[in-house]
Amino acid sequence: MKIRRFAASAVVLFCLLGAWGCGMEGTPEDGAWENSGAAESSMPQEDGLAAWPDVSRDVRQGDDPGVWPEEPSPDYEAYFKELAQCYSFRLLPDEEKYWYVDIYHIFREHLETGDLWAEGIKAVDTERIYPIFQCVLNDHPEIFYVSGYHYTQYTQGEETVRIAFSGVYDMDAIETAVRQAQIALYVEECLSGIPREASEYEKVKYVYDYLIEHTQYNLQAEQNQNICSVFIGGESVCQGYAKATQYLLQQLGMEATLVMGTVNNGEGHAWNLVRIDGEYYYVDTTWGDASYQITENGELVNAEIFPSVNYDYLCVTTQQLCRTHVIDNVVPVPECTSMAANYYVMEGAYFTEYDETELEELFRRCYEQGREEVTLKCADYEIYRAVFEKLITNQQIFRYLDAPDGVVAYADDEDQLLLTFWLT
Repeated sequence: MKIRRFAASAVVLFCLLGAWGCGMEGTPEDGAWENSGAAESSMPQEDGLAAWPDVSRDVRQGDDPGVWPEEPSPDYEAYFKELAQCYSFRLLPDEEKYWYVDIYHIFREHLETGDLWAEGIKAVDTERIYPIFQCVLNDHPEIFYVSGYHYTQYTQGEETVRIAFSGVYDMDAIETAVRQAQIALYVEECLSGIPREASEYEKVKYVYDYLIEHTQYNLQAEQNQNICSVFIGGESVCQGYAKATQYLLQQLGMEATLVMGTVNNGEGHAWNLVRIDGEYYYVDTTWGDASYQITENGELVNAEIFPSVNYDYLCVTTQQLCRTHVIDNVVPVPECTSMAANYYVMEGAYFTEYDETELEELFRRCYEQGREEVTLKCADYEIYRAVFEKLITNQQIFRYLDAPDGVVAYADDEDQLLLTFWLT
């Protein structure tokens, strides 16, 4: 009997990341404007996460606070109720929530300019504008037509009396509406396949599977920092995957937000935080797309061997995520500890001990489902080594596999405590 092993590196997902750009500087006008330069931030960009947002600031000194916008101030009370389920909004200090509403209102209505809440000028430092802007985008994947902002700070002496805020739009309102219609068609077709009685976990898994099966990872994809790349173009990078996941789950009435950070090699990355039955979990749909990690010179290598969907990052804990990811989010995120909705737990493939009965049931079920492979996950390294020794070293795997030719193909991932066996 022979046991054939695939290299562990072949089943580990890697994100290919691009460089971050920098913001644009403002433009003086007839000598009346004092340009203070582009706003700065130390946050990185993702694997193909786009270049820096288009961000700039001007300061105007003198007695004239400029022309006040004709648009009325937003209805803060109504917006506070509407935004109560938005993760980043909830975590901001109360005074910053008003500026969040102002920015969100300007973007949602596609306004040319608007004022930030005047009473917040003394309470909120202008350096907080960028984090608040990022919170708005992190909560609202439907705002796909904004790439940055510009604000003008009016001062009288040492006192700021007004801050006028403008969005940097990638497209006008007409083109935005056209793309919104295209997105609506995709979403309608996608979500039509979810059973009405689906649980929250089943909804998350459905979206995870659907996006992976219908999206190609491509660093050169157009509009790859937003949902258009996925819903219209069918290809994207990690921020596109994450925002598409968030958008679909929000359409299903579930809480989901964007999380930013890096992977272990220091490159930027984006994924999601979702809430299932009251518990928080991390979901990384990009790293669930197994095909992009097995490329060589831009071509798929032995793609037919590997499962198209990798479930290692479907509903994982903070501890599991941080083996490969580093969280660096604009607002705090919870410590995710529940395993109740973890994929391997839900599939009966999570082992807290070497259990022959559970193994037999897992393999039997996978054969009945017509699966091409079975992956099992161990709770810790000691259990992983015990399972490995029993199944591989002692060749007890042949008790569970139908291998008439006496050959077994498997892949092991010691870092993720996983073993995958091919059934065909």
